[in-house]
Amino acid sequence: MGISFRSDSKTALVSTTGGTVRGYEYNGLSIFKGIPYAKARRFHSPEPADRFDGVFDAASYGYVCPLMTNDRPGGELYVPHRFWPMDEDCLNLNIWTPGLDDRARPVLVWLHGGGFEAGSSIEQAAYDGANMAQLGNAVVVTINHRLNILGYFDLSDFGGEYANSGNAGTEDIVAALRWIHDNIALFGGDPARVTVFGQSGGGAKVTTLLQTPAADGLYAAGINMSGVIGGLLADEKGSGREMAEALLAELHLSSVRDLETVDYRLLARAYLKLRPEFQKAGKYVGCKPHPNAFYAGDPCAVGFRKETKDIPLMVGSVFGEFLSFSPSPYDRESMSPAQQEAELRAFLGDGGADALIPLFRQAYPERHLIDLLRLDYIFRAPEIEYIEKRSALNSRTFSYLFNLDQPINGGSTPWHCCDIPYVFHNMDLVEHTHRPDGDNTAAERVQEQVFGSVIAFARSFSPVCDALPSWQPCRPGHEATMVIGEASAIRENHDHALIPAALAHLAPAIARRMEKEKANIQH
Repeated sequence: MGISFRSDSKTALVSTTGGTVRGYEYNGLSIFKGIPYAKARRFHSPEPADRFDGVFDAASYGYVCPLMTNDRPGGELYVPHRFWPMDEDCLNLNIWTPGLDDRARPVLVWLHGGGFEAGSSIEQAAYDGANMAQLGNAVVVTINHRLNILGYFDLSDFGGEYANSGNAGTEDIVAALRWIHDNIALFGGDPARVTVFGQSGGGAKVTTLLQTPAADGLYAAGINMSGVIGGLLADEKGSGREMAEALLAELHLSSVRDLETVDYRLLARAYLKLRPEFQKAGKYVGCKPHPNAFYAGDPCAVGFRKETKDIPLMVGSVFGEFLSFSPSPYDRESMSPAQQEAELRAFLGDGGADALIPLFRQAYPERHLIDLLRLDYIFRAPEIEYIEKRSALNSRTFSYLFNLDQPINGGSTPWHCCDIPYVFHNMDLVEHTHRPDGDNTAAERVQEQVFGSVIAFARSFSPVCDALPSWQPCRPGHEATMVIGEASAIRENHDHALIPAALAHLAPAIARRMEKEKANIQH
């Protein structure tokens, strides 16, 4: 049998709370795109979407949130992207489901990356939910919401109507979850088994939901992928008054109400012009969650809310994160261990090398020694603290680390985002997961392990699955990390001595190198 497709006036019809939507059927799935879940005026809280006149055509993706810059595409072999029309009318979601029935499948709701400033629900090719829905017998939902100053710009000093403008984007996510809660059973999903999952900024949004009372009861579990990033995504505190007043002056406007209607391109251009000086002075600039009555704040600073203490979480990152985005200058396969150690000593100094080499060998005995220079500490250090605090609250906090090298530039340590295709079972959509010789056995095995654990977690709130060794939850002082790679295994506290040493010795050395490279570019 070949692939099937059906699209007509009687296929994939669902009567939602907002009216009837029509999607289409493809390869055993019912697919719906661009369904409006809410509407909102700029800087205001979302409201219910208008009811549809007739039947809403849900065969095309909706608008994505406008970005502040028009970046030139690049790095597509590392993170393949899709670009889409942008508009502030962007509160929409997409659904992939194996059946419009009453089978109450687990629901996975994807929160996209890009910090709180960029990205979209379809930005990366690997975000496509078809394989996850079909192979996992689950309902997959991806959502768009407001970002940057549209979604996170505190104007509360200017009146009650702007009381939560500093968290409007998170309010959108809550509105989407409420729509899912009210409607997902019609799409074959179980509203009591909703797992929110996301990577990078999407993982940070999972944490933000834990700290948002309005989201309570709208999801049952969370997966935070590379989303514990310390100061890079720290809450934005203080008042947005000064930035707002500077924008009014820059744009020659008279009131905040004028900021609601000024052309977005002019608003973004003025904001980007002003932001560097505000950042330099340590002043509020927005584009991050704002602690207030709606949002309790970063749990590593204020603690996790007790109301969500029993929510099961998977938390993890990848071996190299940001440090693996550029090609390595070293040919690992041709270097002897002695040559690798010599390079480390030249880079770190004898003191740094003496401190780090034995700890790295103990934590990652399977790795080339030179891979130490690609070891992530930016994500991993705050993540260790996050997991320690979270595991003190419950017995369903699970840790992982993605440790599979990727066949690009002769072989690379894994980078930020490279685990996403494995989570969605979308290796076939991403070139860098495939070896030059066509032998993808190891990557395909890891895909089954990663995907299997995610689907198991969405079903039972435990990642234990047949494809992986036994996976224990974390306890205070005992982080049981599933290190997923060529030979996946649980390792307890495997890098807890290494990461502080990396912060002390590796981080300064890398900073010196980056400064030197910057100086060379300037001269």
